[in-house]
Amino acid sequence: MMQLCQDSYCNKHSLLNVMNRFIAAANNMDETIMVPSLLRDVPLDEEDEASITQNNDNEPTCPGKQRDMYEHYLLLKSIKNEMEWGLLKREMTGGASFLEMAVKQEEQQVNGGPAEDCSDLEGQFHFHLRGLFGVLSKLTVQADHLTNRYKREIGGGSLLR
Repeated sequence: MMQLCQDSYCNKHSLLNVMNRFIAAANNMDETIMVPSLLRDVPLDEEDEASITQNNDNEPTCPGKQRDMYEHYLLLKSIKNEMEWGLLKREMTGGASFLEMAVKQEEQQVNGGPAEDCSDLEGQFHFHLRGLFGVLSKLTVQADHLTNRYKREIGGGSLLR
C-alpha cells in the first residue's frame, strides 16, 4: 500500500494543501452564507457598484466577469463540488462539467494524435500543475472575499431590501 509522506501535508506549496485551502474556504463560505438569495443583484466588488450607479446601464463593464455575488457564489460552490465528487457526479446527472468541456476543447485543438501527446508529458504536467495552483489560489481568495463581504454587508444591513 502506498503511503503519503506526512511532509506533503505540512508543505504549504503542495497540491493537496492548495486544494484543501480552497475547499475549506468554500465550505466556510457555504456555512456563512445562510441566505444566498440575498446576494442577487449585488455587484461582486464595491468598485463595480459605484460604476454601475454612475453608468446607469444594465451591461456589465467586463462581459467575462461575474455579474453579481450570487452568480459568483454558485460558481465557487459548483467548482468545489466538482473537485470533491469528480466527473462521476456530472455523468450521473447528465451535465457537462467545466473540466469535461476543457478536455473536449483541448482534444479538438490537438490534431496530431496520441504520438504528440506522449512526447512531452512531463512538460504538460508542469504546465497544468502551475495553472491549477494559480487558479485554486485565486478561487480561495475569491471565496474568502465573498464570505467577508457577506459578513460586512449583512452586519450593516445594506443587502436587506
